[in-house]
Amino acid sequence: MQESEATRAGFVAIIGEPNVGKSTLLNDILGTHLSIVTNKPQTTRKSVLGIHTEENNQLVFLDTPGLLDPKYELQKSMMEYVRESISGADVLLVLFDVSKRLPDVKNLPGRLTEVLEGVDTPVVVGLNKVDKVYHKKELLPVMASFMESGFARDVVPLSALKSENTEALLNVLVSYLPEHPFFYDPEMLSEHPERFFISEYIREAVFREYKQEIPYSTEVVIVEFNERESGKWHISADIIVERDTQKAILIGKGGESLKRTGSRARQTIEDHLGEQVFLQLYVKVRGDWRNNKTLLTSYGY
Repeated sequence: MQESEATRAGFVAIIGEPNVGKSTLLNDILGTHLSIVTNKPQTTRKSVLGIHTEENNQLVFLDTPGLLDPKYELQKSMMEYVRESISGADVLLVLFDVSKRLPDVKNLPGRLTEVLEGVDTPVVVGLNKVDKVYHKKELLPVMASFMESGFARDVVPLSALKSENTEALLNVLVSYLPEHPFFYDPEMLSEHPERFFISEYIREAVFREYKQEIPYSTEVVIVEFNERESGKWHISADIIVERDTQKAILIGKGGESLKRTGSRARQTIEDHLGEQVFLQLYVKVRGDWRNNKTLLTSYGY
């Protein structure tokens, strides 16, 4: 009787600067809208865990916040998520956006070299958004320089948005996994509770609906989450802002802005849950909450 092939399982931290496509890549790999995505930087604030299981391999991805120089306590917490994800990873996937400029291994962003200082975990470089690069041959010397410098074990050009070369990337990542039993049930896509995703989808709607400082000044707290055997599920959430002027903008004239935000969020939540939802949103002011450690702790940071 032939023995079954050993399983491989491990953690992959996806790191990179804001807007390089980390969340888009995770969603593409999992085939679902798990991690929120907008065209604004710093959308991801906490590490989002996504599980990809195929045959005898299980990749546990950690989609981390974009690297930045912290200016207040919230951003310090965001960078701590990055460091924790790196410390627990079996392989690091460092993602670059090559659509605007090609990365230079001799002149990497300081915040990237800082979080990788002293780390000996294998690094795989992903050159994302290659669909927007007109002369693909320009990527070859970049790939060679990352390999020759010893920064990366492998370099994979890809387009997360177009699902281009994602399978090749997965094969490379799997090759660095240790032999280990699966960490999660093969049917699971994440370990986060539904409340986490619902709050994220509401925050995504805020990012998409509003401009300037409003999205960055908001946090979402789920107040009520009632599953029902029949009829719509009832969900209520507080959208936290820092100033009364921001509250007025979020609500809008006659409440129209908040209604649009709620409608956008509800559609995403219903797609995720597979259930109809009655969603109530309230806006509350908590002055300077991004610098308040007590409030940040209560919000899960």
